[in-house]
Amino acid sequence: MSLYALGLCEAADDIRQGRISSAELVGACIDRVAEIDTEVQAWAFLDRDHALAQARALDDHRAHGRPLGPLHGVPIGIKDIFDTGDMPTELGSPIWAGRTPRRDAAAVARLREAGAVIMGKTVTTEYAYFHAGKTRNPHDPQRTPGGSSSGSAAAVAALMVPGAIGSQTNGSVIRPAAFCGVVGFKPTHGLVSRSGALELSRSFDHVGVFARSVEDAALLAEVMVGFDIEDPDTRPVARPPFATVAASEPPLPPRFAFVRSPVWDQAEPVMRDAFAELVDALGESVVEVELGESFGKVIDLHRLVMEVEMAHNLRRDYESGGEQLSPQLRQLIERGRAHSGVDYCAGLAGMRTFNDALDFVFDEYDAILTPSAPGEAPAIATTGNPAFCTTWTYLGTPSISLPLMRSEAGLPLGVQLVARRGNDARLLRTARWLVRTLAGGKPRAKAGTSSKRKGRQR
Repeated sequence: MSLYALGLCEAADDIRQGRISSAELVGACIDRVAEIDTEVQAWAFLDRDHALAQARALDDHRAHGRPLGPLHGVPIGIKDIFDTGDMPTELGSPIWAGRTPRRDAAAVARLREAGAVIMGKTVTTEYAYFHAGKTRNPHDPQRTPGGSSSGSAAAVAALMVPGAIGSQTNGSVIRPAAFCGVVGFKPTHGLVSRSGALELSRSFDHVGVFARSVEDAALLAEVMVGFDIEDPDTRPVARPPFATVAASEPPLPPRFAFVRSPVWDQAEPVMRDAFAELVDALGESVVEVELGESFGKVIDLHRLVMEVEMAHNLRRDYESGGEQLSPQLRQLIERGRAHSGVDYCAGLAGMRTFNDALDFVFDEYDAILTPSAPGEAPAIATTGNPAFCTTWTYLGTPSISLPLMRSEAGLPLGVQLVARRGNDARLLRTARWLVRTLAGGKPRAKAGTSSKRKGRQR
């Protein structure tokens, strides 16, 4: 196997055991970038010499017998909305071209503390919104990699780096992971600090990760979790053992609630057919559950709160450099400035109400099973529809996209699992079980696939 194809956990173990050096791994990844990134265009900034200098310093650290972090010597891609004190952070906008911050974002600092090599900055859409960047889908350059974490998802999928971080304010981790055919994990809101990252919407901004396995995603996310006084949504709690729990076997076979959700009419035929086969294969492990009719309001509530908060956070750039913003972003900001305070407060209050309404699902099922996106990656002109991510972003629940299916055209179709807030480690364990079960060809009996339960109406 080529070194650039190593998974994150495998690479970390090989470096720890001395089977390979960080410089060898980083060099192989850089060579892979040189080979393929002309077509994929996943990187906004990458300095070969700087990446190798980090790797050599970490190899010297190991050679002197010093303690090693869990990601020692492993290269990680950073979405270009996270500050990096040694590299530009340009937010996908010409307004911020050439900006180099003074210090790292909290998530980047924790990656460095874990021993990671900060390989470079991956492409983001403009201000992590809808206006696409230059990145192409590694499976088909005429299709979108999704957004806004386009470069991070594409870099992992194209084997240019074993892991990368991104962000999600609507569907910006789960959707590109689905389109590019990698694992994308969005932890519970507030678990990973967003200090030093572009703030769009305090209510909905999440830090997420991309990797090529559930175990890799668990380790990458775990090292970033923790309290940060500069992020008021983090809490002083013990770091959850994501990697250990994810690698363990569930005490009982998980049960899944198949939720079509109120946006099922936006699912394309290819996704409907694929989910019919998936539900059939899982048999009695899955039951279809209908959410209350009120969940149809969530998309509009999310949009309202996001638009208000983005209008506030981007007000300076809108007022001083609005002509350099894309029409989509200007229109969003203008809508946000027009919403009433009463409606905004109602949108915030709904998050608690709808989370409470999901208790009946999570009291009985380990995870919700639903699409990551309406279908396969669409043409490059769009970043795709985030509708199947919006509810779970609004609620702040942990979610993960798994590359379990493909269309007849050979393009990835993502399967999304969602769990109760705070149950991230169990979600990762359930996701690993699902991957291994389907890979092992162990379909369940078909009983129960057509049964339905209705959620409480609110």
